[in-house]
Amino acid sequence: MPGLFEALGNIPDRTEKKFFVTVAGEKHQVNLEKKRWAQQHGEDNLMIKNGEIVVKPKSKPKTHYSVLRHAEKGYLFQDDDIHWPTEIVEGGKTWLTEQE
Repeated sequence: MPGLFEALGNIPDRTEKKFFVTVAGEKHQVNLEKKRWAQQHGEDNLMIKNGEIVVKPKSKPKTHYSVLRHAEKGYLFQDDDIHWPTEIVEGGKTWLTEQE
């Protein structure tokens, strides 16, 4: 085994592995913990703020709901009960969708 120790002595040193995260089309070098964090949150959900990689803020969900309003053409209700429309007339009421 005379060549074994020489071969072990000639092994090159291991270089540190570099980790990259793609944010807004640009690659940024990060450490292993930051790479795992980015994978957990998804690289599409990240942004750069003050030179730091952070998660994008979640958008507030917009609520849609219907409101009974006067319209040019709408329903006429029997005894003002919304469950009993009788006919469609000019200046009646109709359900309109609004956003919050």
